[in-house]
Amino acid sequence: MKRPYEVTFIVRLDNADENQVNNTIDQVRGWIETDQLGQVTRIDRWGRKKLAYEIEKQREGYYVLMESQIEAKALMEIERNLNLSPFILRYLVVRTEE
Repeated sequence: MKRPYEVTFIVRLDNADENQVNNTIDQVRGWIETDQLGQVTRIDRWGRKKLAYEIEKQREGYYVLMESQIEAKALMEIERNLNLSPFILRYLVVRTEE
């Protein structure tokens, strides 16, 4: 049973152009939609923002919010991929109200 989740993440901007940001967003979308275990319903690009504090010598990041329907069994793999990606500074996956 798919449940609603918000997947928010910050894309690293050092040595990254618009193309790299788009590729990272597409990659995260692919992780969510793998094997029909999830579906991205909306992508909200918040854009380039200053971070509240420095993360890995980065002062700015590109913020993205994805509203999704995801199977609970797929969450662990999605979070593992987000954690291992060299292009993502931080992420947060939150279950929303139905």
